[in-house]
Amino acid sequence: MHPTSAPPSELARQRGADWLARAALRPTRQRVTLAALLVGDGQDRHVTAEALHAAAREAGAPCSLATVYNTLHAFRDAGLVQEVTVDGARSYFDTRLDEHPHFYWEDTADLTDAPAAGMRILGLPEAPAGAEVARVDVVLRLRRI
Repeated sequence: MHPTSAPPSELARQRGADWLARAALRPTRQRVTLAALLVGDGQDRHVTAEALHAAAREAGAPCSLATVYNTLHAFRDAGLVQEVTVDGARSYFDTRLDEHPHFYWEDTADLTDAPAAGMRILGLPEAPAGAEVARVDVVLRLRRI
């Protein structure tokens, strides 16, 4: 799901500001705008920095791509989004925080939630000494037939 590109409503901006407050992030103008585009309608989404940058520009709130990257990384570090990396080069930022699998659609480069029902991970390799498994990301790559 892509971020909305309409100018954020006052309700969306308030939802964005509240979302930032939960993580004790300072509500700068750009953070509130980007947060409103991400969570202002209450929907979970998977976005790339480039898609959020384009949505901000279309919504009349232009900012640099570097600012979007820095803001998404701040959101990630604050625990507001998860970063899901596909192909080692493309990162998606997911507003849904519970552990769940994803579908990566190769033809459209979209990342969507996959149903977790029936999925079982039967074993993991032992973590090296001094380390623990923090999270397991499951991305199923799909090709339309």
